[in-house]
Amino acid sequence: MSFFVLGRSAFRAAAPLQRSFIRCYATESTETKKSGSNALLYGAGAAVLAGAGYYFLSGSSTTAAVERAAQKAEETLKQAAASAASSEPKKAFTGGEQGWLSLKLEDVELVNHNTKRLRLRLPEDDMVSGLHVASAVLTKYHPIGADKPVIRPYTPISDETEKGYIDLLVKKYPNGPMSTYLHDMVPGQRLDVKGPIPKYPWEPNKHKHIALVAGGTGITPMYQLCRAIFNNPDDQTKVTLVFGNISEEDILLKNELAKLENTYPRRFRAFYVLDNPPAHWTGGKGYITKELLKTVLPEPKEENIKVFVCGPPGMMELISGNKKSPKDQGELKGILKELGYSPEQVYKF
Repeated sequence: MSFFVLGRSAFRAAAPLQRSFIRCYATESTETKKSGSNALLYGAGAAVLAGAGYYFLSGSSTTAAVERAAQKAEETLKQAAASAASSEPKKAFTGGEQGWLSLKLEDVELVNHNTKRLRLRLPEDDMVSGLHVASAVLTKYHPIGADKPVIRPYTPISDETEKGYIDLLVKKYPNGPMSTYLHDMVPGQRLDVKGPIPKYPWEPNKHKHIALVAGGTGITPMYQLCRAIFNNPDDQTKVTLVFGNISEEDILLKNELAKLENTYPRRFRAFYVLDNPPAHWTGGKGYITKELLKTVLPEPKEENIKVFVCGPPGMMELISGNKKSPKDQGELKGILKELGYSPEQVYKF
């Protein structure tokens, strides 16, 4: 067996290990992608070739000697892979058969007259959530005397790289059992949470231009997408947001969205519509209309675009039609169909 054959064999052994660690979430920085666990594996690969070169140059080219070098190199790669894996943050939510996690409510912040930000502690302080973009979690509680528990999805507004906690933005709806229960919780109480619940699989530059049409707390999955895009310097996706609310104080994550507008004025545009605008309001008034969407959204004929919709059922029906189920997008209807968008160009959260 020659040195070149050994080199090829060693790289074939290293390739699957490298591929398993190179893949990163969109929220990870370029610097992170170029360092960390990958560096360990590249170093191990170099060790493989160094060992092979030693035996080749020293004249120890017997089959036994080469096999010993290959075995030692394989052990080095396994050790490097184990070390790299152990250096990655632990994930709280792993999906599959994991089941429900009981998370302690650490803090509650009043956002406006009917919305709170709830901070839930993960089981360990050095854990990340394990969520990816785009995904959500399920929350559960069992009302006294009820036959079945109440289960509702929420998209955390905290970054996927944050350690030790997740933040939920919860708007209280009249007669809403889960939102009422969450608003009544106090720090120290616990909530059953499960995830991640996969939504739309995002990759950097997956689309050239995306449009986000949101209402109320439907902004949370849209913000998750925005955060992933603008936290990644390699992702150059353009984003247009149309956000409908009842009043000005109902505009959730307003400061965060304003920061994106100021930081990325050529790539992020936001248009706000209010049912009951104040006297000084210069944005849209009333409901999100066909005329507004026709004016500000990327045209259906443009290449590689996507329109995301999320909001109350009435708004969804008007804009795109509602989903049939979490796994069934249902028929595309409403304004987006009238404007000529195809079902493949629209995703309903």
